[in-house]
Amino acid sequence: MKKPALQHYAPADLFEIKDHCLYIGGQSIVDIAHDNPDTPLYVYDSNAIKHKIDLLKQHLPASVEIHYAIKANPMPAVVNFIRPLVAGLDVASGKELEVALQSKMDPNEISFAGPGKSIHELILAVKSGITINLESETELDRVTDIAEQTGITPCVALRINPDFELKTSGMKMSGGPKQFGVDAEVAATLIKKIIELNLNYQGLHIFSGSQNLKPEAIIEAQTKTFALALQLVEQTKTELKRLNIGGGFGIPYFPGEQALDLTTIGANLNSLIEQYSQSFANTAIITELGRYIVGEAGVYISQIIDKKISRGSTFLIVNGGLHHHLAASGNFGQVLRKNYPVTIANKIGMPTEKASVVGPLCTPLDVLAQDMELPQAEIGDYVAVFQSGAYGYTASPLNFLSHPYPKEIFV
Repeated sequence: MKKPALQHYAPADLFEIKDHCLYIGGQSIVDIAHDNPDTPLYVYDSNAIKHKIDLLKQHLPASVEIHYAIKANPMPAVVNFIRPLVAGLDVASGKELEVALQSKMDPNEISFAGPGKSIHELILAVKSGITINLESETELDRVTDIAEQTGITPCVALRINPDFELKTSGMKMSGGPKQFGVDAEVAATLIKKIIELNLNYQGLHIFSGSQNLKPEAIIEAQTKTFALALQLVEQTKTELKRLNIGGGFGIPYFPGEQALDLTTIGANLNSLIEQYSQSFANTAIITELGRYIVGEAGVYISQIIDKKISRGSTFLIVNGGLHHHLAASGNFGQVLRKNYPVTIANKIGMPTEKASVVGPLCTPLDVLAQDMELPQAEIGDYVAVFQSGAYGYTASPLNFLSHPYPKEIFV
């Protein structure tokens, strides 16, 4: 019997369907919702997360260290599960740093990036012994002052804003004027200052963009990253303990998008490591990934509380929406709105109808799916939004219009 389709751009290989019902972590959505009646829910599948990490290890050189960027999904249960499967964790706030430390990850394998770290965060980072990715000369001066006050020599790396960007990426984080890191053309001066101050210099962090599905763009950025790192090494006559080449690996969200092919990316990294083997003989090469590891492992579940027809259009009204899943709603409006992969979780493969899924908020922006071909649904059925494991719960305006928060479940 042919397996019912989830959506042609949803990760069908990660989830099971039985009797038209979606199963996550071996449990049906109906059972999960029955055990957690206060829907909406974010459900994260541990097997799906492990599958993505295994895929990375299969295609990337064994010498490349995989770090998890906690900002993609900081739920402690998720971080604790990932921690033994990766070589390190990357954080972007003091609270994320506390989650990383509580996971029992070796502080030597935790790094902290972000352009506006507070004094409190910097003190915590120095005392914890993690690597601080410095984003400016001001931050370097602050860390130096903390070192003098505490008597602790901090571990620091310099985040570089290169003169290139990750082409076709969802978010460009380098090239041109940016709030991130130190411009490449003045980086050598700061590296020399770090050495003169006798700080524990770890190396470089060069992150040029995110959410990219074009292997050729990632390959170009990685190739330029290695070249820039060598240029700075030669200019400063220093050795790198670590070279964080960032990530940028994307996942497909919309119709027509294809999963990222890791084969050529891995082959290029093998070639780069061989090419720079002498210059970076004692350098740990790190790739920092968040969305790629957890994005496809999460599903947002809400329940249909009303169904109505308005001038020929069908609306499925659910008890969750924009306030819980801002990205799926279109981020407070888009010129051309695109639907995330959405289905009726307990009626997959059944006869369909065109309908829109909307939330309970008093705004026309509260739309999770617009004019989609969905299984015919009734009040009480469950709507599933796939690709919801990254930047869902924590990237949404949870207090908007004072509705209840969704629950997070890890299975």
